[in-house]
This record gives sequence, C-alpha cells and structure tokens, in this order.
Amino acid sequence: MGTPPNEEPAPPEGQRIDQSEEFRSLRGSFRGFAFPVTAGFILWYLLYVLLSSYAPAFMATKVVGHINVALVLGLLQFVSTFAIAAWYARFADRRLDPSAAAIRENFQAAALRVTGQTSTTRLPQEAAE
Repeated sequence: MGTPPNEEPAPPEGQRIDQSEEFRSLRGSFRGFAFPVTAGFILWYLLYVLLSSYAPAFMATKVVGHINVALVLGLLQFVSTFAIAAWYARFADRRLDPSAAAIRENFQAAALRVTGQTSTTRLPQEAAE
C-alpha cells in the first residue's frame, strides 16, 4: 500500500523542477534583471521624494511657462515605469520564456514517461488550460 521500506518516496514534481539546474539558471536570469532594475527605480523614486522635501526651490524652478522641474520629474516617473515594463516584457520574451518553455516540456515529457501516458494524452494541468 505504501512505499516499500527501502525506497524513498519520489519528490513532488514542483520540488524536482525547483532543484533542477535549468530552473536555477532561469531564476538567476530573472533575478539578474529584476533586482538591479527594481533597486534603480526605487532610488530614482527616492531621489524625487527627497528633492521634493529638501530642495523645494530647485523643484519649483520653471522650465517652460508654468511647468516646473517637479512636474517634469513626476511625469518622468510614469515614463520610466512604462519603459521598465516594456523592457521587462522584451527581456522575458527573449531570455525567460524560451527557457521556461523548455523546462516545462522536459518535465512534462518526464511525467508522461513515468505515468506511461502518450504524448497525445494531456496531463491534468494542461487539460485545465
């Protein structure tokens, strides 16, 4: 009924994927992009907040007409947010998605071999999609 005493139970599928070298590489690629970009954006935002708090005369400097430095920097916060989102989408399309698809295919093929299913039979998670 249970597993024989000499055999260890197989690790859950998610744990096997998490321990694979391919997944670690994928996670490293993601972190190599996400952490520096996040840190940069937080610093950029804090610069804006600090300038607003401690350099009000500078932030009130007129650029054109009634548009001042604070307004320009505030609008650049929005621009940088959308630029980072587009940059990440491009990065994910080129670096993360192909690796993630390969990992998924490898582990699905392994699961099919273990369960004895054919490639035309869908795994439960695929059937739900």
